Amino acid sequence: MLNSFTKAGLLLALAFSTVSVAEDVITSDSYFYGDSPPVYPTPEGTGAGDWKSAYQKAKAFVAKLSDDEKVNLTAGVTSTTGCSGFIQAIDRLGFPGMCVSDAGDGLRGTDYVNGWASGISVGASWNTDLANDRGTYMGKEFRTKGVNMILGPVVGPLGRLALGGRNWEGFAADPYLSGILVSESVKGLQSQNVATSLKHFIGNEQETNRNPSTDSDGNTVQSVSSNIDDKTIHELYLWPFQDAVLAGATCVMCSYNRLNNSYACQNSKTLNGLLKTELGFQGYVVTDWGAQHGGIASANAGLDVVMPESTLWNSNLTTAIANGTMEASRLDDMITRLMATWYYLDQDTAFPNPGVGMPSSATAAHQAVIATSKEAKPVLLQAAIESHVLVKNTNNALPLKSPKLISVFGYDAYTPMEVNLVSSFSFDTDQTRSDLYQNGTQWVGGGSGANSPAYVDAPISAIQRRAYEDGSSVLWDFTSEDPAVDYTSDVCLVLINAYATEGYDREALSDTHSDAIVTNVADNCANTIVVIHNAGIRTVESWVDHANVTGIIYAHLPGQDTGRALVEILYGDSNPSGRLPYTVAKNESDYGSLLEPAEPEGIYEYFPQSDFSEGVYIDYRYFDKHDIEPQYAFGYGLSYTDFSYSNLKVSKSSSSFSSYPASASILPGGNPRLFDDLVTVTAKVKNTGSVSGQEVAQLYLGIPNGPVRQLRGFSKVEINAGKTTTVTFSLTRRDLSTWDVDAQEWLLQRGTYKIYVGRNSRDLPLEATLTI
Repeated sequence: MLNSFTKAGLLLALAFSTVSVAEDVITSDSYFYGDSPPVYPTPEGTGAGDWKSAYQKAKAFVAKLSDDEKVNLTAGVTSTTGCSGFIQAIDRLGFPGMCVSDAGDGLRGTDYVNGWASGISVGASWNTDLANDRGTYMGKEFRTKGVNMILGPVVGPLGRLALGGRNWEGFAADPYLSGILVSESVKGLQSQNVATSLKHFIGNEQETNRNPSTDSDGNTVQSVSSNIDDKTIHELYLWPFQDAVLAGATCVMCSYNRLNNSYACQNSKTLNGLLKTELGFQGYVVTDWGAQHGGIASANAGLDVVMPESTLWNSNLTTAIANGTMEASRLDDMITRLMATWYYLDQDTAFPNPGVGMPSSATAAHQAVIATSKEAKPVLLQAAIESHVLVKNTNNALPLKSPKLISVFGYDAYTPMEVNLVSSFSFDTDQTRSDLYQNGTQWVGGGSGANSPAYVDAPISAIQRRAYEDGSSVLWDFTSEDPAVDYTSDVCLVLINAYATEGYDREALSDTHSDAIVTNVADNCANTIVVIHNAGIRTVESWVDHANVTGIIYAHLPGQDTGRALVEILYGDSNPSGRLPYTVAKNESDYGSLLEPAEPEGIYEYFPQSDFSEGVYIDYRYFDKHDIEPQYAFGYGLSYTDFSYSNLKVSKSSSSFSSYPASASILPGGNPRLFDDLVTVTAKVKNTGSVSGQEVAQLYLGIPNGPVRQLRGFSKVEINAGKTTTVTFSLTRRDLSTWDVDAQEWLLQRGTYKIYVGRNSRDLPLEATLTI
């Protein structure tokens, strides 16, 4: 069982005399001894499930390797390719090596690829088919460029902190929605024989102090420790990783942070215990870049491969085997797991040369390998369209109705001044401490999650094209905080953003400059539509109730078709169907302790602590528990039509309803009995409006002794005007269960369960009870 830091730990720490009496500051990590229980040895991969053939081939390969060759495969090497990392070749055995590259929203640092909608946009789509299709076409691009493994998708961070700098790379602040969408993404990506690397495992919920640093006095400040209890890690943070492993994910990237005061890349409880034993993971564990902090200890704890290279392993591995501090079988298992991935995805047959289309630098000569395709265009556009969530539409201001004059304002409307390989190779360092991205429209966030677009279709470009077709006029001002507004404008569009990047957490959920633009325009324009390209939650409290703000759209990060997609929504060519994958509060303070990251302080000055004391109560669970009314609820979103709900039915299957799942051989994803369907729920949804549209019917479950409600099902359906459809939800044993920390099993409690079906977490017109 994982233990959060407690007062009992303090008493244990004092026994080690690790607190400086004079300074009252912890000076040794022995203070935290026992916070994360050991799990040894690392379980060897067995070839369980559909991995059998891959393991047979991998073991035969490993048997032919020398000790030096085995060691060489445990860490990345400097490569002449432009890959983010590279596993070196073994030429004599016909192994060409492996190219791994960023990131989960499209290939970064190269040309002739597309800039896809980001993870947060997929979350906003609530569309499983779209997640799969996006993965499939993105995977084709990685494969064409000779990239063996995509460094993604992201389900950690989950989105615990509202100001988290990398929340936009993941799908949603909910484990169920994230789990379903990451599962489909993995299936799509790996259908193209490209490996996935799930990240970041685990508890990586802030960027602040994610890596060790040195303070002004020269003292080392360790990475932040995410202190998570056993129940919470199972019910929240491990949940989407489990879904991805179940879907066949081939690699897991361990994170920078410490977990219960043990570095995540050498935490034997999470790597050996949770991932490789409980979830039956058959692939390999790779570090985030530079996240190895221990030598042989990390190998014994379950780490398999180090990136971008290792200064701690090398010949030390064979020395450790010789002196008995590491088993030879552990080294063999490390390489077997790595090579099994290669064989599992048939990369030994007809896969391009590793890194064939990746430039080693922005100016280096490289082969022009074109990965874009005409077939991908509809998926690119649809992913961008469904990124948009309409949250306000007063008096049906949208869709636009043949406007004669459109005025466009805001720094987010125009085409970026620069898009090249140089910017794709690095962090957007000039933007890292800003809440705005002022180099044109924001289609993606910053850091390794960024992508390299084939083009960027900015909103102003798409609006002007539509104006040409309609015979409309367009005025614009992208620079003024208080722009002049033509009083004859039929509509004023204000485009702002909320920026975020890897390496930093956000400073605020709103900014005064953007708010001033909106207010100043709305004061002079009776029909003001605000569009926000947001890399995370963006509050709107200062102008949401302005009488002239008639429409608000959270556009998220739609990728390179951002302008085209927006115009589709504005003019009603596409009916908005996005729904919020997080909760928007009325005020920043409503998020309480879940607003901002933990900082080094007090006796933890050198060992910063982040106590996840809220347990499973994050995002809408937190708002429900504390009875806080949100501005816009989790799952909220408007359409140009209306939907009604009726005829809720609940039925039990003939499967066993025993308290604990029956014993079974562990397969990738865990005990297969956890995924038995126990309950089926159906409801009817009718389109009561005059145009066709997509509705996202959502099922929430009230489990005894748990949150008021938790998402446990959703169905996105297209319904023609006046028509009715039936939505069906299947609830598995895991969906209905809670983690029993004593039994170390998923427990199906006896009692009454509440079932809610409706439009979002706060609008659930259908209710029923289920007795188990």
